[in-house]
Amino acid sequence: MNATKRHKQAVLTGAAGGLGQALCRALTARGFHVNALDLPSQALSNMAGPAITPLGLDLTDSGQLGHAVQQILSACDGVDLVLHCAGVSHIRAFADSSVDSHRKVMEINHFAAVALTKALLPAVRAAHGVHLAISSVAGFAPLYHRTAYAASKHAMEGFFKSLRSEEAAYGVDVLIAAPSFIATNPGRPESQADGTTRPGAATDGFDQMSAEEAAAVILKGYDKRRGFIPVGRVARLSALLNRLSPAFYERQMRRKTGA
Repeated sequence: MNATKRHKQAVLTGAAGGLGQALCRALTARGFHVNALDLPSQALSNMAGPAITPLGLDLTDSGQLGHAVQQILSACDGVDLVLHCAGVSHIRAFADSSVDSHRKVMEINHFAAVALTKALLPAVRAAHGVHLAISSVAGFAPLYHRTAYAASKHAMEGFFKSLRSEEAAYGVDVLIAAPSFIATNPGRPESQADGTTRPGAATDGFDQMSAEEAAAVILKGYDKRRGFIPVGRVARLSALLNRLSPAFYERQMRRKTGA
């Protein structure tokens, strides 16, 4: 316990995924102690070490989340960084999707982040820390065959942008990173019958970044406390085009994705 108190404390969800592991490595290299949250797996267990405490749980289960938060707070006085990286994608036409699949994506991508933020709010305030949400280009713009995913990321962005003004009085920063396509699970499209899939598995992605490249951009934005961090060339161009001409952006998006 005393050893972890000498480090800055980070809480990272989705830690066992490609981007999550890259962020864990980068944070520990910076001297953070990382509380790594994800579904129980051998990959998560293998991450255990002096600077990483793996915590296996289902973030959508309030009991499991509460227990994990208790473990984290029993070992530290404050939380310097909460990195919301957990999520699923959903690749399917809306006409072929169920409402239940939309609810599932919202629970994982949006409500789990809201619940964790609520549970850690006092600890982040105590450290004058940072909430950093990993959104997506789909969080500020439309994306073909991603109605559920885009809805969840739009909700996430609306929540954290609004939270930013509330937490500023406590010396807390709220940042949003928006990657485009990160090749963390290439060639592994729809892995579930309902259309949900692991992030980074899209077969219609283009100009993809590696997880390590994306992590470096995200943490550079964190260092500069940028409220909005576009991750990659596609994200930067998308943000600009969507702001200047939403109709033109949508035409380009449909052409690029084969819509």
